[in-house]
Amino acid sequence: MPKDNSLSPLQEDTKDMIDGLGLDSEIDTVIEVLGEPKIPSPLIKRDYSCFVSDQDRVLVRVSYRSLKKICEEGSEPLSFELAGPREQIYFDPSKTRCAIVTCGGLCPGINDVIRAIVLGLYYDYGVQSTLGIRYGLRGFIPDYGLSVKDLTPEAVNRIHEYGGTVLASSRGPQRIDLIVDALVRMNVSILFIIGGDGTFRAGTKIVNEIKRQGLKIAVVAIPKTIDNDIYLVSKTFGFDTAVEMACQAIKCAHTEAIGAPNGIGLVKVMGRYSGFIAAAATNALREVNFCLIPESDFDLEGENGLLRALEYRLRNRGHAVVVVAEGAGQRYVVGDKIKKDPSGNVSLGDIGTFLKDTFKRYFKEIGMDAFVRYIDPSYIVRSVPANVDDRLYCANLGQNAVHAAMAGKTAMMVSLWNDRYVHVPLASAIRHNKRINLKSRFWLSVLESTGQSSLKNK
Repeated sequence: MPKDNSLSPLQEDTKDMIDGLGLDSEIDTVIEVLGEPKIPSPLIKRDYSCFVSDQDRVLVRVSYRSLKKICEEGSEPLSFELAGPREQIYFDPSKTRCAIVTCGGLCPGINDVIRAIVLGLYYDYGVQSTLGIRYGLRGFIPDYGLSVKDLTPEAVNRIHEYGGTVLASSRGPQRIDLIVDALVRMNVSILFIIGGDGTFRAGTKIVNEIKRQGLKIAVVAIPKTIDNDIYLVSKTFGFDTAVEMACQAIKCAHTEAIGAPNGIGLVKVMGRYSGFIAAAATNALREVNFCLIPESDFDLEGENGLLRALEYRLRNRGHAVVVVAEGAGQRYVVGDKIKKDPSGNVSLGDIGTFLKDTFKRYFKEIGMDAFVRYIDPSYIVRSVPANVDDRLYCANLGQNAVHAAMAGKTAMMVSLWNDRYVHVPLASAIRHNKRINLKSRFWLSVLESTGQSSLKNK
């Protein structure tokens, strides 16, 4: 059996992470359903020929080594349920009301997903009522006094042309029982949640409360994080747009660097726990000399530290470009008191400003002229409309979320895995954060592009 070489570097990195951690026993692939689907899909009347069944599966691992081991052991390979429309659905479209909520930080493509869900529900299944919950989970809580938004096809017609989310967002937990009570009051049968791992944890709690109350409400999630750090997703929407915008900032930094003697272009990009944006942009441009990410610690001082390496680069080439993810090098900028934001994330120190000041101070102390140009495009990156690739991706995510929900599936997210759209249980998705595997081909290509060493003293 020949080795499959069709995976992208990001997919290879995700696969390598699972192989390295040996997590098969922790990955539950069984999707919950509210009941037996008995209603013929409206798509049958349109002579739709692309129906799939729950028996259609996508392998979690596709490497030759993994498949060979499975064959030798005679065991069943781990697989995800293939996404797509089912011939029989659970919910009666004429009696179904849906709700959509967006949580957490902004990300390119949120409006595209909202639009795809609304149009899929309306035109594919004939669902007449979809509510938009405003300002994240706060929108469910009566004390905030927030009205809902009626999401008709006309209301979402052009929202994909704009960044952000038309429903607005918020961070922080809310009482789960009050959220479920609001769903019951609004007569909602399906809740679509668009968010990251924190939102998914809340979604899991909502599912549990729904079960406790004996209700028949489906909860379907669409993974959203600009950092691309959600587990069991090859790539999250908005990531391609973020990398594209980061590349524009890096190009400007490179222009500034070569425009001054011993010029240093320093760019900070988003990436709290994982450095996928920084690494992917570095790979895309090949003009970056140092890529600093949270997964790979670095020393500042010492023979092999960043400052000495940067000095060597300037003396030999006269300019340098440094890209740093916001979560990198936090041991240099976080004080003794750990602070957290409303979502429970540790508040990061500003590594970008720290490096800018450190570079200036170091070269002044050694008597070497150096000119630092610092660019932080973080909020520009996350607030722009999605590019074409992300728009196509968002449309597919939204459509497949609708198909899954109408079939009565719940406690799951729609994921892209091995170039196929699949259903992944929320409980499995929140088990880990996805981070760059420092032994993967993806990170190796970064090191080959930059030529940087480990930046660690022995």
